[in-house]
Amino acid sequence: MQTPINNFQKNKDKKVAVLLAAYNGKKFIKEQLFSILNQRDVKIKIFISVDLSTDGTYEYCKNFEKENNSIVVLPYGETFNCAAKNFFNLINKVNFEEFDFLSLSDQDDIWDESKTCHAINQMEKYNYDGFSSDVITFGINHKQKYLKKSWPQKKYDFLYESAGPGCTYVFKVEAFKKFKEFLIKNWNLVNDLAFHDWIIYAYFRNANLKWKIDNQPLLKYRQHNNNEFGSNSNFDAYKKRFLLIKNKWYRNEVNKIKNLLNLYIKTDYWFRIKNFFELRRSPRDVIIFFLISFFGFF
Repeated sequence: MQTPINNFQKNKDKKVAVLLAAYNGKKFIKEQLFSILNQRDVKIKIFISVDLSTDGTYEYCKNFEKENNSIVVLPYGETFNCAAKNFFNLINKVNFEEFDFLSLSDQDDIWDESKTCHAINQMEKYNYDGFSSDVITFGINHKQKYLKKSWPQKKYDFLYESAGPGCTYVFKVEAFKKFKEFLIKNWNLVNDLAFHDWIIYAYFRNANLKWKIDNQPLLKYRQHNNNEFGSNSNFDAYKKRFLLIKNKWYRNEVNKIKNLLNLYIKTDYWFRIKNFFELRRSPRDVIIFFLISFFGFF
């Protein structure tokens, strides 16, 4: 990974809360935690919520907590069954009032030491409220691959996709407190959604909070058989997504988000055809989604 050339030292007093959702992650979580604790020129505190696990992840994290006062493990015993609900639990239970920035983390990635500094630098320089970025995927056949998510944002993209992997997300706390209020107010409906990163991005965009999708890949995004969705970049992933589209799961998620945000937009067939260029960011995805819509699969 390339380290951007910036004056990070000015961020040395910034306090960052990292919300980490874990489940059966003992195999990789040590490397993830070390990469977060080694972030340059910021003050990090990691809050970990462990979904009910069978591999000793909770006990492993508690041992880290005893050895490092920058780690806090939330009370254990709940079953969330998906990462989204685990992250919503973290957002609800963690008091991040004393922090300047907040970041989300998976249990098995590796952060470049400049990841958080770069995000903060960009957000403060250009007054962004939310931040995400491209990543480097790794883990399958030991190959690394650049995964681009930083295509120009579109008018309605937030209704049809997230801003990229949620593990790249960083927020100004003052802005994120608004999402927390929205989450608590709509607790049951939000927890019916499949993806935390999608609804967070949709909320920020709909609330006119500024979001940056950066082209610096400052995170190694681990791919393995336990990824809920992963990088979307192989045949099996495409097949899985096509079946979800064909079975109307994707359309239902779009409608749930639209209704949650009280958007008075007809996301029907003609809306998708007329606005196809504004629904997805990647040129490839624009074409694919247009064809899927045109032939009635969506």
